[in-house]
Amino acid sequence: MKAVRFDRFGGSEVLGLVDLPDPRPGPGQVRVAVRAAGVSAGDWKKRRGQMDQELPQTLGYEAAGVVDEIGEGVADAAVGDRVFGFCVEGAAQAELAVLSHYAPIPPSLDFAGAAALPAAIETATRALDQLGVGDGATLLVNGASGSVGGAAVQLAAVRGARVIGTAGPGNQEYLRSLGAEPVVYGEGLVERVRALAPDGVDLALDVAGSGVLPELIGLAGGAERVVTVADFGGAREHGVRFSRGDAGRAVHVLGEIGPLIEAGRFSPPVVRTFSLADVAEAHRAGEGGKVRGKLVLMVG
Repeated sequence: MKAVRFDRFGGSEVLGLVDLPDPRPGPGQVRVAVRAAGVSAGDWKKRRGQMDQELPQTLGYEAAGVVDEIGEGVADAAVGDRVFGFCVEGAAQAELAVLSHYAPIPPSLDFAGAAALPAAIETATRALDQLGVGDGATLLVNGASGSVGGAAVQLAAVRGARVIGTAGPGNQEYLRSLGAEPVVYGEGLVERVRALAPDGVDLALDVAGSGVLPELIGLAGGAERVVTVADFGGAREHGVRFSRGDAGRAVHVLGEIGPLIEAGRFSPPVVRTFSLADVAEAHRAGEGGKVRGKLVLMVG
């Protein structure tokens, strides 16, 4: 099979397509003929050598495709099913991928839209679970217009929370369409949030990593009421919980998102697609920081 791989650390020029042996599913896993694979910031961090140090490396944790082989004990999927989910081996950007956690693709969603979901909805749900977001809570989401932030806004609203979201001036109406009360980030953020919530907020989620944890702590009334998924250094400095998957991932949301999409209660992120051969171009677009939504590689 063709797969994205790099043999040395560096810029996007180190990426290439290589021939690798076809993977085989283990117990509880399914193999899919990949139709679309998500691209995330973790991909270029790995490529730069900021994460795993071994070489060579493959890329991609999110995939959507058609099941073509099932592992021992699999009873919830069959050959020919359209599914999406996580490739825990980090090799989803390929013609074939093994998924350890998966769910049916909602009928109204295409492969690109499905591949855009796993990381965004899992990260958002994990953070909301850790914060204990529930009915009646007021949640502030810092960086609400990206794929994770947009998922957090909508999933918090499904739980019955009031959501205030920060974004740039050009994304205010977009946040409103997701169900958030929008505010512009930057200087004066605290005052703008307090104009909507004079007593502050109950909880805060930082998705942007933009150095505003002290402000979020003040608005929420304590570091224990704040979670960040993007500011590891700030979390250590200010005593805020940094959410990562080491303590368990919220993969239950894979099976829960379909009914929400079909009921019109969740809108998948905007998708920008590239061919598998153009993975370097996708990296350059993502690293430029100007993309709203999700980057997806189309396969086949």
